[in-house]
Amino acid sequence: MTELAVLNERFGIQDQLTFSEGSGGLAVVEIANSLAVATVALQGAHLLSWTPHDEQPVIWLSRDAGFEAGQSIRGGVPVCWPWFGPHATHPSYPAHGFVRTIPWQVSDTKTLDDGATFVAFRMIQTDATDVFWPHRSELELAMKVGATLDLDLITRNTGAEAITIGDALHTYFAVRDIRHIAVEGLEGCRYIDKLDSDKRKQQSGPVMFNAETDRIYLDTATDCLINDPGLQRRIRIGKRGSRSTVVWNPWRVKAERMADMGKNGYLNMVCVESTNAADDVVTIAAGDEHHLRVSYQVEPL
Repeated sequence: MTELAVLNERFGIQDQLTFSEGSGGLAVVEIANSLAVATVALQGAHLLSWTPHDEQPVIWLSRDAGFEAGQSIRGGVPVCWPWFGPHATHPSYPAHGFVRTIPWQVSDTKTLDDGATFVAFRMIQTDATDVFWPHRSELELAMKVGATLDLDLITRNTGAEAITIGDALHTYFAVRDIRHIAVEGLEGCRYIDKLDSDKRKQQSGPVMFNAETDRIYLDTATDCLINDPGLQRRIRIGKRGSRSTVVWNPWRVKAERMADMGKNGYLNMVCVESTNAADDVVTIAAGDEHHLRVSYQVEPL
């Protein structure tokens, strides 16, 4: 049997969850239930799309995204682990960690009582990954796909000593026009401005966009809201186990230098990322575990 046939035999759910070959030959999970549709690439356990029924797509994926083994995918929900941004001491290591470009294993699937679909993935550790992360640990991503999208990134420290990680669910949200949206929930928060020599600043009012934006908001735990009058909706981002929030849009000049962003793609996306980064990295004791949980839902504006 082929790998896809084995996955469908073991984990497929009739009329709800199937495994198939996606763009670039990457294996994907296709979910279609009574509440929503979604697609997840096994490389990186990378959610590519999620659309609740009777809604516009909530997750943005670039029209020019590349799909190639070992290469990151522009858009969706990349998993950043066990560091966020560049590595602190090894600048040659991949940005945002290494797990978004390696294969993951499917560990469980099931239909939930409310009609949503549950699927869980486990990172595959190899000698190659040990080069970047020589600590004994396990990483799992559990997804509940329904009228809401719930993600739980679980780090288990299976070693004898404490470990310190940075992590993020680097979500690209679809918007009608970045120039006319507002992100609420970060008012009054301190942030690191990555475009201004990492200066520490304080947010006044909602986050609005008229230029490139790259900020790490510190010590944030409340819901964020993406208010999008063009689509007449609000995306609510709830989280637990995350103490920082990254807000990013490359704007026109940088986007034009990014071959996989797509023509004017920056106008239709905003990243609001639930993270543990900068001051807010997480130390996990031996034998303990950490959960980074998010819940996304769409509300009328």
